[in-house]
Amino acid sequence: MNSKNLIVTGGAGFIGSHLSEFLLEKNYKLTVIDNFDSFYPRKVKQQNIAAFKSNPNVKFIELDILQFDELMDSLLDDYDAIIHLAAKAGVRPSIENPKEYQKVNVEGTQNLLEIARIKNIKQFLFASSSSVYGINQNIPWSESDGLLKPISPYASTKISCELMGHVYSHLYGIRFISMRFFTVYGPRQRPDLAINTFSRKILNGETIPFFGNGNTKRDYTYVSDIVDGIYKALQYNSSMYEIFNFGNSNAIPLAEMLNELEFVLNKKAIIKKVPEQPGDVSLTYADIEKAKEKLGYKPVTGFRDGLIQFKEWFMENRHII
Repeated sequence: MNSKNLIVTGGAGFIGSHLSEFLLEKNYKLTVIDNFDSFYPRKVKQQNIAAFKSNPNVKFIELDILQFDELMDSLLDDYDAIIHLAAKAGVRPSIENPKEYQKVNVEGTQNLLEIARIKNIKQFLFASSSSVYGINQNIPWSESDGLLKPISPYASTKISCELMGHVYSHLYGIRFISMRFFTVYGPRQRPDLAINTFSRKILNGETIPFFGNGNTKRDYTYVSDIVDGIYKALQYNSSMYEIFNFGNSNAIPLAEMLNELEFVLNKKAIIKKVPEQPGDVSLTYADIEKAKEKLGYKPVTGFRDGLIQFKEWFMENRHII
């Protein structure tokens, strides 16, 4: 697929800003939609897009994905694909406010699918999450495993959107590709995520809440590997509905992650053990063979190398995080 005019929702966020930069370097035209949600400070997102906001090939639209009529009035071009990254993010906050997560994530995604239907946009990429697998014991997690056991409202919204994508694919001939991201990290990582939070607290000499016994594991995936996966999914045209895991297929214990972070930051953490949080799974671990085979997806960034890249960004931007 030779898509050249794209809609990117959530394009000022962590993954979205990296993806937008990458696509602009590939000479794509982008319409970037972001509502600068108050989940974290606006200035962080403004810094994310600072390097490319004046690029003549990008148009920024500050709207919420729930504002359907305003979106329709603003999206006046012909578009080759929608890359839908915008969402209410986070497992734990979704437990505090499940109705808002349901509304934004599910209704918002349906708005984008309706736009694709009405404007005859035939490629739709959706940012899903490893959280959809929930407490599934079939390790590593494979897309072919239909036994999903989500344990947070956030995860359930992502499954709902995947199923709705199948409906739109079947009824309207929209190619729907769901991308299940596994614990993405790197420069511009959201301030609420563990590596960013831990780094801030370590450097400030603050206590880190250390959940459980440190044996929980995450399949950390560097942001440029995720962007490469999205780009490959954009080219995909072999079937009308697919789900792909974008992970690193390497589950790292929390205690090891903290040790690596202490090494990279050259400072010891002060930890306080606290109970594990509701909604958090004990392990995420991606089977990425399908993405390798069908997309040529191949993560290349080692965990320590990725942390070093994160640290360099973090030290330059501590004042705004």
